[in-house]
Amino acid sequence: MSARTPLSVMPQPGGYELSGVPLDIGGERASSRRGLIAVAGVLCSGAVIAVGAAHTLALLPQSIRPVLPPLAGVFNSVGVNLHVGWAIAAFVLYFVSYAFAVASAGQLSGRVVLTVIAALYALVLLAPPLVSTDIFSYQAYARMGALYGTNPYTHGPHAIALDGVFPYVGAKWSYISTAYGPVFTVFSYLLAPLSVAASVFAYKSIAAVASLALVAVVWHCARLRGKDPVKAITLVGLNPLLVIYGVGGGHNDLLMLLVGVGGIYAILSSRERLGGGLTMLAVGIKLTAGLVFPFALLAGGRRRGRPRRDLILSAAVGAALLAVLSLGVFGWGSFDMLSTINKSQSEGQWSIPAVLSSVLGVGTVTGYALGGVFLVVCAWLLRRVWQGKTDWLDGAGWAMMAMLVASSSLLPWYVSWLLPLAALGHDRRLARMTLVLTGVVLGIQLLGYIPHGGGLL
Repeated sequence: MSARTPLSVMPQPGGYELSGVPLDIGGERASSRRGLIAVAGVLCSGAVIAVGAAHTLALLPQSIRPVLPPLAGVFNSVGVNLHVGWAIAAFVLYFVSYAFAVASAGQLSGRVVLTVIAALYALVLLAPPLVSTDIFSYQAYARMGALYGTNPYTHGPHAIALDGVFPYVGAKWSYISTAYGPVFTVFSYLLAPLSVAASVFAYKSIAAVASLALVAVVWHCARLRGKDPVKAITLVGLNPLLVIYGVGGGHNDLLMLLVGVGGIYAILSSRERLGGGLTMLAVGIKLTAGLVFPFALLAGGRRRGRPRRDLILSAAVGAALLAVLSLGVFGWGSFDMLSTINKSQSEGQWSIPAVLSSVLGVGTVTGYALGGVFLVVCAWLLRRVWQGKTDWLDGAGWAMMAMLVASSSLLPWYVSWLLPLAALGHDRRLARMTLVLTGVVLGIQLLGYIPHGGGLL
């Protein structure tokens, strides 16, 4: 395989060939109707959540309960309170409809799916910030550095306790410094002068636009991989954890995913220098993006007989530039980010290791055990990719799945990290397990909506 050979590129089919097989028109129409009903269910349930969020305490970050008019979004005047029961019912309908939409995506047109995705993102964008207080932390860290000259890698938001954004920051994050990459932190400085309400809309807009662009990149990657692009974007773009928690919460994970999947597209297109650079840029937004890189590096290893020189070179240059940016703007304090990530994980709401430790009564042993399992699984997957036994995106996807399972804090929008890999991988089991993980994580979140329900964990 030459250095210019695309990774795992398959011929793009022009259509489905059914020679010798009678076409069941009635069955196809029935499937198409089921698909349309499914995406209609996604859109309707998503609309109910967005419209009712301003007056439904369970859907709002704790720091804005009850929500003030500047943060309430355009649906505040509707005055719909879903209460706990209807909110849970809307989420259940959303997930069930999403699962059926993914199963029926082969009979849906791209135009229908893209229209529903765009409408959903618009509705969620116009709603108040949903569930998480992270969007206020972004602005707090930005104002610390840009307006007050305080290093956000060495101080928590409490350093600007008199600033207007501080009361909106989650209480348990008040003394924790930023765990985000230097690229995102520097970028956020541009938004520091905005008011709290304006910054909320800005970060949610960035998340919505990034998600739409991510869907477009996933579409093109799927075509390069010889996969059905409609199925790929249905799995990614309609996922309730990405839409409600990711876009609704204005999370920077979606910006990271856009840049990271852009790197995957560049690698698949044999533009490895661009791919390595984009991967490091994604790492500069959030370190999670770096998990995909070793799998891309080892793809086709034995057949190639040598490393991917352009990919290594561009990634090395990108890493050097990140180091220069970190040290130049934040000094040595930026290296505190690693300890902050560990501390942030310990402050999370729940995790699979924590649940298992509680059930088994073994303290933190389960967490360390699953962490060790993750390292072993990751090494095994890398070896299989090098040997050509596992597709590199499948390997990266299973490694991401293992990381989420072993994580000491599994927040709902983290599942979005897995979605593009599952959509673009050739292993169908990965896509099915992604649906299962989405259902489990969403179920745990809904349990927390019930008074004292979180105690069941």
